Order: sequence, then structure tokens, then C-alpha cells
Amino acid sequence: MQEPRSSLSHRFPVSVKGVVLRDAQVVLLRNERDEWELPGGKLDPDESPEECVVREILEELGLEVTADALLDAWVYTITPEARVLIVTYGCLEVTPRDAVLSHEHKQVGWFPLQQVGALRMPEGYKSSVQRWAERLQLAVPIERR
Repeated sequence: MQEPRSSLSHRFPVSVKGVVLRDAQVVLLRNERDEWELPGGKLDPDESPEECVVREILEELGLEVTADALLDAWVYTITPEARVLIVTYGCLEVTPRDAVLSHEHKQVGWFPLQQVGALRMPEGYKSSVQRWAERLQLAVPIERR
């Protein structure tokens, strides 16, 4: 049996990321490429994007969240051969607690929203942080540099 033509199109892994804000600060992780990124990770075949982001944030930071709003979806080109579909959600903490760094990243930090624009991180993440801050009516512009 022959596969349908649509299955021959390009395929990308899906990574679901969450924007978690507390006191006009966003939690970010530094990865192996020395970039800051939102917490989250690869979508498992048996879970929804919302379940994925909740699971990943608990695994990576020990934070309990709910996925409240879909913010964005975009293709991130890591290298010409490696592309990932990024889906971002605005997340709300169930109960605030200290973020704990997992083995998957080099560093964790809470950054004031006005500092996000100057960080080494993909523009798509910066846009998602800005969108979530606006939805939560945090009037702190993220300056792009």
C-alpha cells in the first residue's frame, strides 16, 4: 500500500513551551547552545499540547502549572538541518514555589520583563512572553535590542 502524498511533506518535531510569570518576571532556562529559552519540551504521541507543557514544566522546574492560553506557533531553525515546531502557552502557577533546575539545562533564572529583550534567545520566545504579559495586563514593555 502506498503512503498518501501529504505524508511525504516535511515533518518537524513539536516542542511545547510555557510562559510562567510571577511578579512581572518570567522564568527561563539556559540551554546547551548558551541561549535562554522557555521551559517545555517534546510532545509525546499520547498527550495533548496542554498536558505536555504542564508535564515538562513540572519535570524541568518542579513548578505546578495549568496551561491557560495558546499564545503562538512558529518554526524554529536551530541549524539548516534541524527545525522544530514551537507551540507556546501562557501558564498559571497552581501554587508558587521555588524553581528547581533539572539536569536538562545549565541554569534557571527569573528575569524582569523589561530585561527579556536583551537576552540571547529566539525572537519567538520574546514575542510569546510579551503576549502573555499583555494578556495578564502587565504593562511592562519588552525592549528589543
